[in-house]
Amino acid sequence: MTGVAASSGNVFADLGIDQPEVHLAKGSIAARIARLIHERELTQAQAAELLGIEQPKISALVRGRLSGFTLDRLLRFLTDLDCDVEITVRPAKRKGHGHIAVAS
Repeated sequence: MTGVAASSGNVFADLGIDQPEVHLAKGSIAARIARLIHERELTQAQAAELLGIEQPKISALVRGRLSGFTLDRLLRFLTDLDCDVEITVRPAKRKGHGHIAVAS
């Protein structure tokens, strides 16, 4: 096949979006939040009350519309949902290029 580029493993990078690793991290965290809400069988209204936001924002979050959410806000939602969040900082594997990853 010609004209087909190999994926970098990050759809946001493949699309040329600025800060692709941040977008990928936000998406991973939002997916975890949505899964926690589902597992706890919370309504969107209950989740909104628990997280201190309006119900339409929960709707946006679980649908992946994350432009109104910062990374630190999403991390706070995890702690509000009784999750521990651990951040590890270490030297980059490649000189001049750091990396953000979310593991659960």
